[in-house]
Amino acid sequence: MFIPFEQKLYKATFIERPNRFILHCKLDEEGEMVRVHLPDPGRLKELLQYGATIYLRYSDKKDRKTKWSAVLVHDPLDGTLVSLQTTLVNHLIEKALKENKLKDFEQFTYKAREYRKGRSRWDFYVSKGDLHHLIEVKSVSLGVKGVGYFPDAITKRGTKHVQELTSIVTEGSEWLGTILFVCQRNDLHSVRPAKHIDPTFAKALQEAKHRGVNLLAYSTNITPEGISLMDEIPVLVKED
Repeated sequence: MFIPFEQKLYKATFIERPNRFILHCKLDEEGEMVRVHLPDPGRLKELLQYGATIYLRYSDKKDRKTKWSAVLVHDPLDGTLVSLQTTLVNHLIEKALKENKLKDFEQFTYKAREYRKGRSRWDFYVSKGDLHHLIEVKSVSLGVKGVGYFPDAITKRGTKHVQELTSIVTEGSEWLGTILFVCQRNDLHSVRPAKHIDPTFAKALQEAKHRGVNLLAYSTNITPEGISLMDEIPVLVKED
């Protein structure tokens, strides 16, 4: 399962991040300083360090406030390529669901994206007869020694999603739920909740697993040409 980057990527050097959604970068070829939109509002402290190699996409659309967008960055620690586009993995999972490429959902039919149930919209809704399944995708960009951690900053919204999905699953046997972690970097072999960053989210995820919410994770392969969905990897949730 592969999604290409349809536009040319330009190599640049990261200089600074004045706010959550804006970067200042220096294009390698021209030496020009450019203002860049950052699609990932996460902390990204370990990745966005001065001098890091970053890949940008250019757009000349008139309605854009910035002409450049950040696409990839090399982890300054080990050089691993990391995607900075949080929605990219949703497109990857949508394609995999529609083409029936995910083992856990082989018996289900793709129905909708951004499906409303309860007080939230869920990334995907699939069904099989009278059985309904909600899927919420989480993008993992923080990695330490091959282990992916989510989140990389406190996420009240993420905790709310986990808690509400847990409630839906425990309402009745006709509703199933999955939290699907998708790696945004090449070097991960497992995923864990980042208890050291957001203990509330970690506790909610542990409770979700205990009450029947399915936890899945997939690795990816990222190159300057695109992103590929690779293998299922374990989600390690410590039981108290």
